[in-house]
Amino acid sequence: MANRLQFAKSPYLLQHKDNPVDWWPWCEEAFAKARAEDKPVFLSIGYAACHWCHVMAHESFEDPEVARLLNEAFINVKVDREERPDIDQLYMTVCQMVTGHGGWPLTVILTPDKEPFFAATYIPKKGRYGRPGLLELIPRIQEAWKHHREEILASAKRLTGRLEKVMTFEAPGQVIDAEWLEIAYRRLVDLYDARYGGFSHAPKFPTAHTLLFLLRYWHRSREPHALAMVEHTLTQMRQGGIYDQVGFGFHRYAIDERWVLPHFEKMLYDQALLTLAYLEAYQATGKPLYLQTAREVLAYVLRDLRAPEGAFYASEDADSEGLEGRFYTWTVEEIREAIEDPDLAALVLEAYNVQPEGNYEDEATGERTGKNILHWERSPEALAAAHGLTPEALAAKLEQARQRLFLYRAQRVRPGRDEKILTDWNGLMIAALARAAQISGEPVYAQAAQQAMAFMERALFTSEGRLLHCYREGEARIQGFLDDYAYLTWGLLELYEATFNEAYLEKALALTDLMLTYFWDERGAFYFTAEDSEPLIVRPREAFDNALPSGNAVALMNLVRLFHMTGRTDYAERAEALIRFFSGPVKQQPPIFTGMLLGIDLYFGPTYALVLVGAPEDPQLQAMQCEVQRRYLPRKVMLLKRPGEAGERLARLAPFVATQTARNGRPTAYLCYDYQCAEPVTTPEALAQQLDQLAVVA
Repeated sequence: MANRLQFAKSPYLLQHKDNPVDWWPWCEEAFAKARAEDKPVFLSIGYAACHWCHVMAHESFEDPEVARLLNEAFINVKVDREERPDIDQLYMTVCQMVTGHGGWPLTVILTPDKEPFFAATYIPKKGRYGRPGLLELIPRIQEAWKHHREEILASAKRLTGRLEKVMTFEAPGQVIDAEWLEIAYRRLVDLYDARYGGFSHAPKFPTAHTLLFLLRYWHRSREPHALAMVEHTLTQMRQGGIYDQVGFGFHRYAIDERWVLPHFEKMLYDQALLTLAYLEAYQATGKPLYLQTAREVLAYVLRDLRAPEGAFYASEDADSEGLEGRFYTWTVEEIREAIEDPDLAALVLEAYNVQPEGNYEDEATGERTGKNILHWERSPEALAAAHGLTPEALAAKLEQARQRLFLYRAQRVRPGRDEKILTDWNGLMIAALARAAQISGEPVYAQAAQQAMAFMERALFTSEGRLLHCYREGEARIQGFLDDYAYLTWGLLELYEATFNEAYLEKALALTDLMLTYFWDERGAFYFTAEDSEPLIVRPREAFDNALPSGNAVALMNLVRLFHMTGRTDYAERAEALIRFFSGPVKQQPPIFTGMLLGIDLYFGPTYALVLVGAPEDPQLQAMQCEVQRRYLPRKVMLLKRPGEAGERLARLAPFVATQTARNGRPTAYLCYDYQCAEPVTTPEALAQQLDQLAVVA
């Protein structure tokens, strides 16, 4: 018999609708029932693509014995962290405070007043390695709730007090300056894995914002090691098992230090942020591998994550046919059968280190299973030389093989797909597509970004212009969070620079003003939830970066960009207040604030506004745009003042462009910094000279 989750929209909650556990969604009715029955609340938080969430579900939540104990002892509440990141953020912080680590599934025991007194991640059914399982843990908590209630309530109060201090820490009011960018770089050098790339030991996450910070630091300092760290990491990831060598796209993270053995879920946000990292690396170096990788990732997204409406789904699962990675792993026999040509199959087996016994150890058993994760053990250049091939000839052969493997793999049962559309993650993907359009010059990316944004405007904006957080099956729900406003504004700004449609800049300004109205704390930062959102035990505020840059970090970047695009000094003042508010934590632990450091880098500049005046279809103006886009200029914003009403519309948004006109009827470029503009130029060659000089002083 289905439980209350059968009425949910979340794919993650629907995965649990037939559990014997008497699940409730997060709602006041559940906590009222807990008070009425004098029971604590068992809160379980996860997401649809999470492998260990599936393990705990199959092992415990589908088990009648565990379900009976849970139903007797608790009111059981299930939350999709992607639908309710506010709840997840609060109680994940509790878990990190209590245990020193976090992850999903997240398990928290609450009082009926939502105050936590126990937190953990995955808990097995039966105890192992000296740690209790649910069968032992549930009776203990039930007994403690019955006989040691006052101690539990006091502990929950103390923990909630600690949580409030963490979430609403006093602003230190310190000053941070550009020297802290170098200090952050030095700390990242200390963390860097020189052999395999990345900035930690196993597990390794592809934190794109760290790579984007290092690219900007390299541009600022010309420190070659900063660029070398980025290049080595991007290359190792691209050649590793964390990258789907057959169908493209990045898996969520690697559990080993070599980027070989991933957890196989694919998240929309990783595809977006890593696309941006590879695109910027291409601009910085001109190396085709980086642009090719960005194109491949976008090909995956447009093929497998795009909804018919034009927006993008949240993720693909790690598991299929009950096994993690079943869709993505290969035996020697499967590869030979798929490719058919024995010589080409032999080349693939060698290229991707495919072994008869398998090329990795199973995470649970530590044994090889005959399955292989395709990855490069040596460089393509070395393999080509060993076979007397040019790199281009090797690439052509492997592409032929890849297409055959792709068609063979398509006959397998696919992993599940979480088909909810999230405003924040779609904002990131729109930003990535729009940037790809700018750098590659390929209109298909701008078209995809515009179609996604059109859907967001139709479906996820309220009549008052505010945002809703998620959409599925014709229904948009849940009041927008800080990340929704910050990330979608990022997408709008990139889309403006890709299309120069003033409507996108207008919408970015409107969302930023709403964000300041509903999320700003006058002490100098943004809360995660709006002032009229559902009250939780503490109003959450996110400071440091996780897999994604924090909403405060992206808001800082947006504020600085919009200041330079429009001249609005109130945005600059809020940006300065934000930097001051977070200066203490940034100084203490810069590696976990690399998203914030992107905004700090932009704030200290020098940041330039480039204003082009002319008709977008003019070949000379297009040539000027090409001069801009083929250079890596991370601290520039660009506007286009078109003839007629469009130009007047832009001048209303950015008054400083009102006096900038086309010289002698020719497309004209104005390069402006600190309220001053260089001599306007009317040829691509003259603009190129100015931009080259800019690269020297930036």
